[in-house]
Amino acid sequence: MGGNIDKASVERAYARWAPIYDLVFGAVFDAGRHASIAAAERIGGRILEVGVGTGISLPDYMRANRLVGVDLSEPMLRKAQARVAEHGLSNVEALAVMDAARLALPDQSFDVVVAQFVITAVPNPEATLDEFARVIKPGGEIVLVNHIGAESGPRRWFEICFAPLARRLGWRPEFRFGRLAAWAERHGGVRVIERTPMPPLGHFSLIRFERLPDGGRRRAA
Repeated sequence: MGGNIDKASVERAYARWAPIYDLVFGAVFDAGRHASIAAAERIGGRILEVGVGTGISLPDYMRANRLVGVDLSEPMLRKAQARVAEHGLSNVEALAVMDAARLALPDQSFDVVVAQFVITAVPNPEATLDEFARVIKPGGEIVLVNHIGAESGPRRWFEICFAPLARRLGWRPEFRFGRLAAWAERHGGVRVIERTPMPPLGHFSLIRFERLPDGGRRRAA
């Protein structure tokens, strides 16, 4: 499900969101943002934030971490660049327009990849996750925070009914955890190490993957 999100529609959606994103989603996503930052900083080092958006998270990282932010939306990134200048964030190495499924970044160049509210909004989640795994070092982590669809019951029914409208807004409400677990199993070089419900109402989750040491993929296979 969810194959009809495309890159152009995502770009249009987030160009519309850019002027009001912080106002509309700032407080709603606050708990998830802070949880993902805390998880990333347990590893620390060089951190890639994919879907950095308006850069709302950037001032909350400790200055000891080196940050790179990428996003598909140029209007969002303009706001992020203004935020970096406003706060004097000298630890931000770069902000760049980039497709999450085709990261123009070297292999094993980051300690952590953080993606907040991103994986349900990309056209090909599995290809995007492959890229996340490619650019992190062995022993590093992928940290996601995202809405996770219900497995059954009234909320599941609502998410399926709401999905066509949600796609126009740029995301998939019916995206289930099983799709992430299946990707990790197929990839063979990563493993799920955490899934923790987040506010509001536990509809969001913090999910962490560890990149296995060199040779781990072959052993898993």
